[in-house]
Amino acid sequence: MPGYLLRASRKACVVCFFLPRSLGLYNTYATGAVCCDIMFVTKHARRLVFVPAIFLFNVILGSRAVGQTRAGVEAKTITLGIVAETNQKEIEERFRDFVRYLGRKLSSTSKIEGKIVFAPTQSRLANLLLERKADFYMESPHPTYMINSVYGAGKLLLRRWKGGMADYHASIFTTRNGETKRLEDLKGKIFAFEDPESTSGYFLPRLFLTKRGFKLLPKTQIGPNVPRGEVGYIFAYSQDKLVDLVLTKQVAAGAFSNDDYTTLDDSKRSDITILAETASLPRHLVSVRKNLAPVLAKGLEKALLSMHQDLEGRSALQKADRTTKFDALPGGELAISQRLLDVYYSPQQK
Repeated sequence: MPGYLLRASRKACVVCFFLPRSLGLYNTYATGAVCCDIMFVTKHARRLVFVPAIFLFNVILGSRAVGQTRAGVEAKTITLGIVAETNQKEIEERFRDFVRYLGRKLSSTSKIEGKIVFAPTQSRLANLLLERKADFYMESPHPTYMINSVYGAGKLLLRRWKGGMADYHASIFTTRNGETKRLEDLKGKIFAFEDPESTSGYFLPRLFLTKRGFKLLPKTQIGPNVPRGEVGYIFAYSQDKLVDLVLTKQVAAGAFSNDDYTTLDDSKRSDITILAETASLPRHLVSVRKNLAPVLAKGLEKALLSMHQDLEGRSALQKADRTTKFDALPGGELAISQRLLDVYYSPQQK
């Protein structure tokens, strides 16, 4: 690496300093270490020369450090992470206007590009967030809990209204003309959950029943051999099969979301009676990576909160899986985080 040579009058000195590996001087504002030799060629005025040499050295390194700091702070992209193994081109098309809108709203002194990155699994999306390859994501409560709390990769930002819904809850239902008239009648019988990964079809009703003292016993098939004080359960793995199992009295009751109930045709809805309803959870949530710069996180929050207020924003929202708007987390970040912990926590995940 080239050095620097300063010449003065004969009575002063000649100062030479180079940059091989000798005296190690570290600049705490730069990213790497810099080493240098400082050689004094005269017997006179060493004290006078030493200070200017160090001053010049710091000016050179300081200017480099400022440039590096500014480059590190200025964001060039805002990247939405999406969990999807298939149909990625179609999904990208639906969300392209959404991320481009956010990029324009976040741009101030420099242009910010809105981008989309895909991950096949929740754990891979968590890795992308930790690696700063994704900045934010939008998911339902259970994947949000896994990514933020189990994998430790994100933190909550806002609630997303999807399809006009801010919140949803689970409904425990049975057939209107069956033997099950109240929750206590479930003991000694088989109950059907929808899916082991479903918030409304498993986690919420499971929490609801266990908090009321019901002992749930997993079963591999429908059968009468359930102890009197327990409730056996199976998974239907689809809404249609779940409803069919209940209406044909193969199981005593089942659980699905209030949204599922409204989509039933009139004849099936008239044959169903609701035994109980659980507390609600946000339908969808927005989270950012934990190490996202606070200024950028605040700008993203502001852009999302106001997005439904202009024509371009509403159009982008509608294309993005019928998003209605975004609003603040009910009760704040800590309240929702605790609620997710109550619903989903399992010692096996820690």
